[in-house]
Amino acid sequence: MLSSCKMKFIELSVFKNDMNSILEYLGKTACIQFSDNGSAAENENIYHISAVIERLNNSRIYLGLDNFKSDDDENAAVPDKTDEERINSLCAIIENLKEIENKTIQEKKRIRETVNEANAFSKMNIPFSDFEHLSFLTLRVGSLDPKQLPELRENLGDRAVIIPLDDNNKFLAASSKKGRFALETQLKKFSFEPIDIPENYRGIPAEMLKSLNEQLNDLDRKLELIKDDKETLRKTHEEDIKRFLSSMKMTLMIEEIKARFTATENVYHFSGWIVADNEACLVKELTAITNGRIAVHSYHPEELPSIQKGTEKVPVAMKHNVFVKGFESVVFSYGAPLYGTIDPTPIVAFFFTMIFGIMFGDVGQGFVLLSAGIMIKKIKKFARFFKFSTPLIAVGISSMIMGFLAGSVFANEHILIAPTRFITSKLFDYPMDRILHILPMAGDGGSITKLLYFFGFTIAIGIVMNSLGLFINIYNRCRLKKYKNAFFSKNGLAGLLIFWYALFIAVRIILGGKFEAYDFAGLLIPALCIFFGPVIWRIIKKEKPLIETGIFTFIMEGFVEILETISSYLSNTISFLRVGAFALAHAVFSFIIFFFTDELARSGLAGTFSAIFISIVGNSIIIVLEGLIVAIQVIRLQYYEFFNKFFVETGVEFAPFRFKPKNG
Repeated sequence: MLSSCKMKFIELSVFKNDMNSILEYLGKTACIQFSDNGSAAENENIYHISAVIERLNNSRIYLGLDNFKSDDDENAAVPDKTDEERINSLCAIIENLKEIENKTIQEKKRIRETVNEANAFSKMNIPFSDFEHLSFLTLRVGSLDPKQLPELRENLGDRAVIIPLDDNNKFLAASSKKGRFALETQLKKFSFEPIDIPENYRGIPAEMLKSLNEQLNDLDRKLELIKDDKETLRKTHEEDIKRFLSSMKMTLMIEEIKARFTATENVYHFSGWIVADNEACLVKELTAITNGRIAVHSYHPEELPSIQKGTEKVPVAMKHNVFVKGFESVVFSYGAPLYGTIDPTPIVAFFFTMIFGIMFGDVGQGFVLLSAGIMIKKIKKFARFFKFSTPLIAVGISSMIMGFLAGSVFANEHILIAPTRFITSKLFDYPMDRILHILPMAGDGGSITKLLYFFGFTIAIGIVMNSLGLFINIYNRCRLKKYKNAFFSKNGLAGLLIFWYALFIAVRIILGGKFEAYDFAGLLIPALCIFFGPVIWRIIKKEKPLIETGIFTFIMEGFVEILETISSYLSNTISFLRVGAFALAHAVFSFIIFFFTDELARSGLAGTFSAIFISIVGNSIIIVLEGLIVAIQVIRLQYYEFFNKFFVETGVEFAPFRFKPKNG
């Protein structure tokens, strides 16, 4: 089908209780493009759901889970109350573990600093009472009820550490100078009774160092247990977190969409575009989801005032097979065709594949492109390049066909000689080394003639593509009731007649004919239609004045239009010589690689390894660099020599509401 899908505009009224289920279905099936209802209204649910998503993401990050595509889960569904309770419970468990780990790390850090400080003075032979003047530490030794120890530590936080000195109730409290006041305050609050240190006691108490190191060991063991708990949570709940994130993101999208709809106390009203063929199935499914509690009204595009006035464009949806669908991105990168006009994608797919193969003919190199396309299609790791898979497979096959005709496998011209001779002897009764000679051979005058025929073939491709572009433009203009441009413009019927008649004259002269007197009429009549097109159209429409812009401006515009018509058709046709030129350049580059590798392979073992190296590097350069250049040239020919004929106004691509992102 060379036309886009027929579209319909539908209006729906749905009870609020059914809205989430409706939007879940619409988002998963991607079947409707909502109309723009203006700015979103305030919705408290959006803030709540965003907060839940943030909690889940923080939990995911803490457990070390990758940032998976949570919106790419086909099993995602709008969460119910049970799911929300499970989300809160799971996040609470993870957040509690995170808090415990952070506190443990901070406590270990404080004790480590205390150990380092104590070790620095442990061997100094000075009275213990003098440490307060020499150290950054404030040290207090005394007795305390062990039952009060947890509360004291909680109150002190990271400002001090409490260190047991023996099995009784004696403790050493240590803080920085900055935390001294807080330490003193809390010790008094918990009835901390100081113990006098003998005057002759020197150094840091050994019990203090021992206790500090034991606490460090205990904290290390605690962190290891926390690490094990994290790993257990990671393994146990990875799929749960992924599913919950998918569900909550889906719910967030639903709430954001609902915020843009018109709503009463009990009912939502919304509208959008759908593919006409999907209408019956869509209405049936929505009716089943709501048990009939839904009102649906559908309209043809021409029934809408906004379409009639031209203030809105009907979105364009295309339905193609796998091969053609792979080339939709080429068309949409230039622009979407207007609704109701010819869809050029099948033509683009055919000529893109053929022209690329002509310029890049090699069985081995084409096989690499084919393999790359298959890998992208089959391996999930390359999913982001999915849209390139079908074009790569297509151009790979076309390159292999052209390579077989030219007798080249990874730039080697010997491998295919035997099978080519066998096939040609059966088909033509005489064997040939290769079916198609692109590169002229020394002393072979016939190869030059074959090369000229080959360039003539590429010109013929240009003629066909230019003609198709003109046919599409004429049809589209008539379909849109813009008959003036359809018949009296350079890209309309008048331009097509000039183009074809000029080709007829050129072919006749090449075949031995000559320019005849009646050829003037054949070229002049359509040229005059272009020149006087605006006047002729105003006569047909009975509009006055016949010349709007003044006689001088009219004459200048007419001459410029004629000159532009002639120059554009000439350049658009000759431009396709680049197809033959790049095919010849590819053959020359391949011949250079083949020549060097063939010569080196005859010079012993070292030469053989050198030949292999040159072959790998040379073919890699051809595949990557020349392949990219050829692709750019093919796209350029499509854009400037084909699309320019009819893409004078672009449409709007159908962009349905969806949860799952497109892969290609």
